[in-house]
Amino acid sequence: MVDGPVVAVRGEAYREVPPEVARFTVTATARDRDREATLTRLAERAAAVRVLLDGYGPTIERRETGELRVRPETRRATERVVAWHGSVTTAVTVSDFTALGELMLRLADQDQVEVAGPWWSLRPDSPVHREARHAAIADALLRAREYAEALGARVTALIELADAAAAEQPMFARAAYGQAAGGPPELELDPQPQPVQATVQARFSISEPVLG
Repeated sequence: MVDGPVVAVRGEAYREVPPEVARFTVTATARDRDREATLTRLAERAAAVRVLLDGYGPTIERRETGELRVRPETRRATERVVAWHGSVTTAVTVSDFTALGELMLRLADQDQVEVAGPWWSLRPDSPVHREARHAAIADALLRAREYAEALGARVTALIELADAAAAEQPMFARAAYGQAAGGPPELELDPQPQPVQATVQARFSISEPVLG
């Protein structure tokens, strides 16, 4: 139970900061009337993707094989198989953006390979989240002091502090394509700033207002 006047405020902080990682997916596909031929081609194309990724060494921070699919294609209203489809997807994470455009173009140039992304983001443990939370708390305290000052009072104690985190949305890239005369195509990527927002709800006790 709190005796005396209380002021309740909302503290907010908003930042836009450069992304720390970029993620994209690369999917190798194969199709043939013969199942074994489909699997062989799929394995060969997936291996070619792996070799290309291996060549970028420390540029790639993480890669994970995701969905592997092999399915039959049948004639309508029958179970007769006319072809087999296969695909395997690899998710790639990079933190060095200097070779990202080149890497994605080289992957997309492989036979029967699809590339999607990139998606920019911050690391879950990025220090910018902590900095934003600190800034939101400072904002809440500043607002409480302003309200108290307007009443001729002062903030005396913190009663309650609650986090009200806002969700962040992944950002896509803006891309610019170009090709030098006689050279390979080039892909320029503009990493999109990432929004970081922190919000807190706070209640402070204040001294007796001077209302007269």
